[in-house]
Order: sequence, then C-alpha cells, then structure tokens
Amino acid sequence: MFIDRAKILVRGGDGGNGVTAFRREKFVPRGGPSGGDGGRGGSVYLESTEGLNTLLHFRYNPEHRADRGRHGEGSKRQGQTGEDLTVRVPVGTVVTDEATGELVYDFTQPGERVKVAAGGRGGRGNAQFATSTNRAPRYHQEGRAGEERHLLLELKLIADVGLVGLPNAGKSTLISRVSAARPKIADYPFTTLEPHLGVVDMGDYKTLVVADIPGLIEGAHEGAGLGDRFLRHIERTKLLLHLVDISVWSKDPIADYRTITRELAAYSGEVAAKPKIVVATKTDALEDAERLDEFKRFCKGEGLECFAISAATGEGLKELLYAVERRLEAIRASERPAPIAAGNLMQSVLQ
Repeated sequence: MFIDRAKILVRGGDGGNGVTAFRREKFVPRGGPSGGDGGRGGSVYLESTEGLNTLLHFRYNPEHRADRGRHGEGSKRQGQTGEDLTVRVPVGTVVTDEATGELVYDFTQPGERVKVAAGGRGGRGNAQFATSTNRAPRYHQEGRAGEERHLLLELKLIADVGLVGLPNAGKSTLISRVSAARPKIADYPFTTLEPHLGVVDMGDYKTLVVADIPGLIEGAHEGAGLGDRFLRHIERTKLLLHLVDISVWSKDPIADYRTITRELAAYSGEVAAKPKIVVATKTDALEDAERLDEFKRFCKGEGLECFAISAATGEGLKELLYAVERRLEAIRASERPAPIAAGNLMQSVLQ
C-alpha cells in the first residue's frame, strides 16, 4: 500500500526533577545540601533513508516520544540523560508544522537529520541553590516538559523523469517495458491508483528513474479524478514525458495534449514550465498515418520535441530513451555552477 501523507505527534522527553537532599556522614556535622540535578530529556530527530519509499509505517504508529530524563539523587548525583529517538522517513519527505504551517524541513538526500522536538531541561537540585545566606535550602526545581509538536509529512517522489497524460495514454505500459516496474495494466481508465517508480538501465553503469503517476483528467487540479493527489510527485522531476494516445481510439490527440497542459499550468506554473518531450503512443493501433503527421506538425509549431512509439511492440523506445538521456545531460549541465576564470579566482582569493 502506497501512503504519501501522514500526521504524527512527536514529543521530547521530560526533564528529570532535581532533588532535595542533605549530606549525612559520620563525623561530618552539618554536611550541607547534596541534592543532584535531574537529567535532560531525550530529543526526537527525523532522518532520511533510502530504505523506505512510503509513509505507511506512520499510519500504525503516529506517536513518537523520546525517553525522559531521570531524577537527581543525593550526594550531588545528576540524573541520567534520556535517550534520543530517531524516526526514519523516506527521501523526498516534506515536513510541516501543523499548527503554524511552517516548513520544518525538506529531505532531499539520504542521511539528512534534523531535530523536530527538543527534550526538556532537567530541574536543579537543592545543592544548586545554596548561598552564603541560605546554606540549607529545602527546595529543588522540577524538570521541564519536553517539546510537543504535531507534524504533517508529505512524500514527493524524487525521479529524473515524470510521465503525465490522460488515463490509458500508455504510461504504465511504457514504464513496464523500459524498467523492472510492474504496474497494473488494463483497458479501462484509472488502472493506476498510486505512483510507481521504475529504474531504467541505460548501459555503461548509467541509470535514470522514471515516475508514473495516475492519469489526469480535465479539472484534476480542482480534485477531479485521482491526479490532483499525486501531481506533487512530478514537482521534483527534471523532465516530463507527456504521453498522448495517437491510436484510432483517441478522438483528438491535440485536444488531449492541451487538456493536460492546462491542468499542469493550473496546478503549478513551475511544473508546467519544466522541460518536456511529447510522446505519441500506440502507433501499432494507428490506421491513418496523416493523423500522426498532423500531430507532429502541431508539436513542431509549439517548439516541442516529439517521438512516436509503441510500447506494445517496442517500436521507437530506443530512440526515445536516447533522447531522454541527452535532455537530462543538458539539464544537469545547465544546473552545474559555471567555472571561475583564473583571474577572477585570484581576485576572490585576495579579497
């Protein structure tokens, strides 16, 4: 079961109480106060890991509390500090404070760790309150409660390529042909009910990750269909593959393309502006070649790169994957910082 949203309660451990005690030893009259301090409570941390790809485990365990600090003891012995609690989340998890709406952290790399609930401070024992005028204080300090927060966790899959299109555009068939992913495939709408990730082997130890999300329909950004729940999973992709059914069963491929484009723009201008390759699918069921030519002319007029494929027969898949690899390399190159010229480097060092 794929769960990409969860609410959890995190609470740091309470601090231990200080203690009121006096030193009592033979031959040591008026030994004075000897109450030790309470230990600090443990804190709660979130840590990202590649070993998880869903938030399902939070459905059955929504509360996470760190260990409390132990109380102080006589002879000025401090209470033991409570153990910290580390809660693991998938890479791609966005953490938000439910009460304030403030972004707590966005986990984009494995091994990132952040404190989300601090442990309470331990109380001071009566030995801490002794002064020249109050040599035998008979009071101590209580430990403070640990920090408590309600957090919203939202998982956004991290992939190189995102597949978008109407239901039955051929997204699941494509990802099943180019990777080891095995999503459900059938001839009715909304076969895909949850996102799927597939790893494509490009050879020479190169791979790319493809995300298949449920099909979009008109009005998806307002809650129609299933796509609005999963559109956030393509926010982190570098490249979009917009699949359009070109077969005899599609009424108007150009209208289908425009429908999805409008939904992406209504959801997020940033998503709509992502680099895109248009893929005309199901060419094995194409009866009129002019239909494909007309669609390619439309894409050329829009300045879009277009490939025709048949995932069922494998036609055009190799050319498409090579084109995807080239575009990803270009995108990564544009994201790298520009090298500093030698003169500018020396100037920056001198400054």
